[in-house]
Amino acid sequence: MKIKFINSILCLALWVAACACIFAIQPAMAQSDYQVVKTMTLGGDGGWDYVYLDSSAHRAYIARATRFQVVDLEAGKLVGEIPDTKGAHGVAMVPELGIGFTSNGRENTSSVFDPKTLQVSEKVKTGEGPDAIIYEPFSKMVYTMNGHGKSASVIDPKTRKVVATVTLSGKPETPVSDGKGRIYINIEDKNSLAVVDVKTNKVVAEWPMAGCEEPTGLDMDRDDSVLFASCGSKVMAIVDAKTGKLITTVPIGDESDGLAYDPKMKIAASSNGEGNMTFVGKKDGKYAVLATVPTKKGARTIGFDPSTGQFLTVTADLGPAPKPSPDNPRGRPTPLPNSFVMIAVGKK
Repeated sequence: MKIKFINSILCLALWVAACACIFAIQPAMAQSDYQVVKTMTLGGDGGWDYVYLDSSAHRAYIARATRFQVVDLEAGKLVGEIPDTKGAHGVAMVPELGIGFTSNGRENTSSVFDPKTLQVSEKVKTGEGPDAIIYEPFSKMVYTMNGHGKSASVIDPKTRKVVATVTLSGKPETPVSDGKGRIYINIEDKNSLAVVDVKTNKVVAEWPMAGCEEPTGLDMDRDDSVLFASCGSKVMAIVDAKTGKLITTVPIGDESDGLAYDPKMKIAASSNGEGNMTFVGKKDGKYAVLATVPTKKGARTIGFDPSTGQFLTVTADLGPAPKPSPDNPRGRPTPLPNSFVMIAVGKK
């Protein structure tokens, strides 16, 4: 009786240990189990920039040089455009007021629009070269990152007026809010992260990111206070948001211009213009590359849809690169007609 009882306990212990191993392995396997699940042909001419996902409305807003294309994600088709946004870059939604704001880099303005009708009611004058834009929920203000002006314009969405200007040390790229009163901003030409207190609209810290050259994409694990930045030097910099300490860097693909974070799976994804997406998460307690998924050349920006768990990126087939001109100073290739697509990457 005693021997049988001991054997039963041993068997139970072995079964529990085996189950623990299985469950420990399964999340890591599941996290890296990504592939292209859908490609939507959208067409239209012009280049592109940020992809903004309004998950509650199942819509995507895509910057297309002079306007924003608006996509119904459930139907996988265009439902309209926001016109007259020269130098289109990004979109920010203010859900409490039922309005949105765009950033129009070539005319130093932000368009105020109605998401239901896509009609623009007015334009707000910003600093020089507004690029990325966010709605900050703690202060309930809209912030535009002014690339040429080395500043951020603070717009009160109720009055549609600029109420403050944040002076920055260099060219701002992507910002992210912790929802508690701080905004973190990639400073592209300084290889650093600026920290802004939204109560004072002042920079309270600026942290160098060793090994991270030209940081662009940025997102955050708010639960663990960790920042993820995609860098032109083909690494993802991972930073402690409380101390500014660089935790580590991990390799990613080339030409990344965007990064998004899935808080449920605790995975950061970098969209790389060379034609792939890099997925980074914890493996054996350390941050590491979990998967690299082929997408398409030119797919360098990204958005995350929490309702589906999918990461979305956009690109097009490109013609030959022209000589630089005033309208195209970087000599970027022209997208071929009707080749523009949105690519969704998700679980198998």
